[in-house]
Amino acid sequence: MTRESPPCRPQDLGKFEIVNRDGAARIGKIHTNHGILTTPALLPVVNPNILTIEPREMWDNFAFKALITNSYVIWKHEKLRKQALEQGVHELLNFPGVIMTDSGTFQSYVYGDVEVGIEEIVEFQRDIGVDIGTMLDVFGRPDMTREEIEDAVDITAVRAIASLRAAGEKLLLNGPIQGGIHQDLRAESASRMAASEAGGKRFSVHPIGGIVPLMETQRYSDLFSAVLSSMSMLPPDRPVHIFGCGHPMLFPLCIALGADLFDSAAYALFAKDGRILSEEGTHRIESAVEWPVSSRYLEDYTPMEVRQMDKKTRTAVLARHNLEVTQRELSRCREAIRNGSIWNLAERRSHASPYLRKAFKEIMAIIKEDSKSPPGLRLSSIIFSTDPVRPSSEPFGEDISERPHIIHAGTLLEKRWRLPGSWWDGSTGPPSNVVILHGSQPPWRTAYGSTVSEILQHEPKTALFVNTPLGIIPYSLEDLSPWCRVEGSDDSVLVDPNSAESYIRLDRIGLQDTPLEYRTASDSEAMMKSEIKTWLDRCSTVDRLAVLCGVKPSDGCRITDGMNVRHSKTGRPVNILQGERHLFSPRLNDGGLSLALEGAKALHSLVNVQPPLGFSSGNESHLRTHPGIARVTIHSDAVPFVGAGRNVMHGFVIGADEWVTVGQPCLIVDENGSLVAHGNSNSTMLEMSVQRKGVAVRVRDGVLT
Repeated sequence: MTRESPPCRPQDLGKFEIVNRDGAARIGKIHTNHGILTTPALLPVVNPNILTIEPREMWDNFAFKALITNSYVIWKHEKLRKQALEQGVHELLNFPGVIMTDSGTFQSYVYGDVEVGIEEIVEFQRDIGVDIGTMLDVFGRPDMTREEIEDAVDITAVRAIASLRAAGEKLLLNGPIQGGIHQDLRAESASRMAASEAGGKRFSVHPIGGIVPLMETQRYSDLFSAVLSSMSMLPPDRPVHIFGCGHPMLFPLCIALGADLFDSAAYALFAKDGRILSEEGTHRIESAVEWPVSSRYLEDYTPMEVRQMDKKTRTAVLARHNLEVTQRELSRCREAIRNGSIWNLAERRSHASPYLRKAFKEIMAIIKEDSKSPPGLRLSSIIFSTDPVRPSSEPFGEDISERPHIIHAGTLLEKRWRLPGSWWDGSTGPPSNVVILHGSQPPWRTAYGSTVSEILQHEPKTALFVNTPLGIIPYSLEDLSPWCRVEGSDDSVLVDPNSAESYIRLDRIGLQDTPLEYRTASDSEAMMKSEIKTWLDRCSTVDRLAVLCGVKPSDGCRITDGMNVRHSKTGRPVNILQGERHLFSPRLNDGGLSLALEGAKALHSLVNVQPPLGFSSGNESHLRTHPGIARVTIHSDAVPFVGAGRNVMHGFVIGADEWVTVGQPCLIVDENGSLVAHGNSNSTMLEMSVQRKGVAVRVRDGVLT
């Protein structure tokens, strides 16, 4: 009997918890009867009749916590079927972790019809103790006619109800998405499978099926179109599985788009064919003199020595290498999620193959087009579920302007930033001129301080902007990431101030007809007037409240009236106070804004509408206006805990404003609208509406602390 993996708590069975995220990419936990599976994860395909690597070795030596095998293969083999029913599938495979099974759908694609019934195969998976089973769906090949694909989608959806009934309470069930290469059918299939229910039971995981032929022929554009279209209609509380995807070079982009699980027999099949995997492609060993990629399983041999091994030994050595490389890339992806760089990793990996690069560029084109197609809708949700501010540096590259967080940050800037209501000398009205500062690297406060002082003393009604590799930004936001954190050579990041992007942004914020001047850093060491410095500090605070928190500039001016500032040694504001009341803290690491409890109370005093008591969606006006700081309403049972500073957990959220922004400040209120706490959102409104486990809001202060 194998050592068992501890099961999850009974009340958590089937739940999916998001632990870390970077936009749509997430590190999650799937709660199963044989332990908690951390995602993103690969499930190696294990054929019980042909074990290239023993499942137990995958657990002990490679840290695989889950695998996938085929229930139809076990069912059809009389001896295996008897053993599985008597001992359970975990004993049969000698694997203590999570076991997922396929149903025979892929066999139907390869060999034709299968002989097992729809309910029969699900009941068999249930009876042998599978953790996550799969219903018998209909494989939709890319070469099928649209009518045939429509039938596959329809039959799969019809079979879903019977399959859910047959699963029972403990078997988690996969609800595959079909639809071939048709975007609308993929979206339809996802919608129908997500809505399928029988006796309160729903699918726990949604695999995207019918895509192996696309990967086999390197039709990556069609592959990602199918993935995006499927994801456009799937609820965020269920993991997404890319059936048959196991090449490391595909992981980063799939994960960036929202994939959680993968499976593949590539580690063994490639090994049998004398091929090894790497993060940048596949390599044949037949003519290799040295290894193009390293692993602990190759370091003791030369390619020639491996070629001279008997086939069984050679296959085992290469398969172990392939498993190690696969795990290493998944570890790299998870760490990229933690530090907010998964999209950068996907960019780099896209250069591994011309077909993959083409697919990546097509995704970028869809982002630019703001398409309302299923892929476009999915990409839009990725953009606006991404924290627009991050402390890490921003590597300069040809794809920089299409990174989701940069698009999100730019959208918030263009929609929410407004010109000052008054100028430092007390004058009002529109600016008399626009000055774009250019030619220097950040920190721009230091580089342009004297120049700004000269300009404003000469003409107080000057709208000041800084030229950055990501377009111009207001001088008041000169230390806000990502604009101030672009990393590259001087030649690459010091862009032409006359670029079209600068004029486009000026046009979007209504300054296209204002006289424009370009200035470089001055050699002057003139001291800045205290009145100018105070005005700039206030503009900086009001603009952050507007852009990041959605606060009306007039309201921001009201609550910052008479504010005083504590500065760092470099002159940057670190605390915004009103008398002795600490309101806000501009963050030094990324230029964002953190609320203090008194600041949260001040922002709460501006809100005069009822708290959100539901999750309405479909209104994008928050991107064009200042809706006010977002609120999250919690159940009365959670008020004492959250008020004492505990995080807001999913399942206790009963309403949220649509414009709640991941990573940015929000207020937590009770059902009457009273302030309970404040913090930074860890989820979108849609996620709060369906998630039942994990942190919804990371609380900074509670009113009871």
